[in-house]
Amino acid sequence: MSGEKKSHILAISAHAGDMDLTAGAVLTKYTQEGHKVTMLHLTPGEKGHPRLTPDEYRKQKIEEAYQFADIIGAEVRFFDYKDAELPVDEKIKYEVADVIREVKPDIIITHWKDSIHKDHSNTYSIVQDAHFYAALKTIERELPAHYTRRMYFAENWEDMEGFEPEVFVDIPEDAFETWVKGMNAYAFARGETYGFPYIEYYKALTIVRGAPVNFKRAQAFAVPKGALNRRSQWLD
Repeated sequence: MSGEKKSHILAISAHAGDMDLTAGAVLTKYTQEGHKVTMLHLTPGEKGHPRLTPDEYRKQKIEEAYQFADIIGAEVRFFDYKDAELPVDEKIKYEVADVIREVKPDIIITHWKDSIHKDHSNTYSIVQDAHFYAALKTIERELPAHYTRRMYFAENWEDMEGFEPEVFVDIPEDAFETWVKGMNAYAFARGETYGFPYIEYYKALTIVRGAPVNFKRAQAFAVPKGALNRRSQWLD
């Protein structure tokens, strides 16, 4: 993509590890092509370990998130909210809007709305309003308004009700291998918490999503209903 305008992708997740697994291969693809990626985790996801205390696991998850970001070439940020207690209020919506105005992304990736995990559904709601607030010039904040023209919802096994994949992004081999290395930074992804085979699941899903569209591997995304970016190219 030499000579082309470089874009900025903002991936917003409820917990450290969410966007890393569900959109991480695409994030890696684009950092390797010179684009910028910022990962914003609203909570560390610190209550998801059967043996560590939330304080212990919080520290570990934050370290793992920075390791993942370092491996794929992304930046990472955290909000100071608690796992399983993520609110949906104006305070957090404006906090996310302020980040959007600061980093000025061309693309936002976040959770789909229907999930078995309330933090995921809450993140969807937070981001929808934050996207709107960030773009509205009549809402006066410290930084000027910024409109992010594209939004995508990542495919998460916990967020599948009503999820319709419409945009498929092919994953080159080097990006795939780097992403797998990054996923291995997370203990939960390695199956060391409750045993779910996250890494193998999401590796296999790239083949499932790639094969019907003639890609060796792909990650799939839903788009907002009626969106102008429906079925369009990822970056153009």
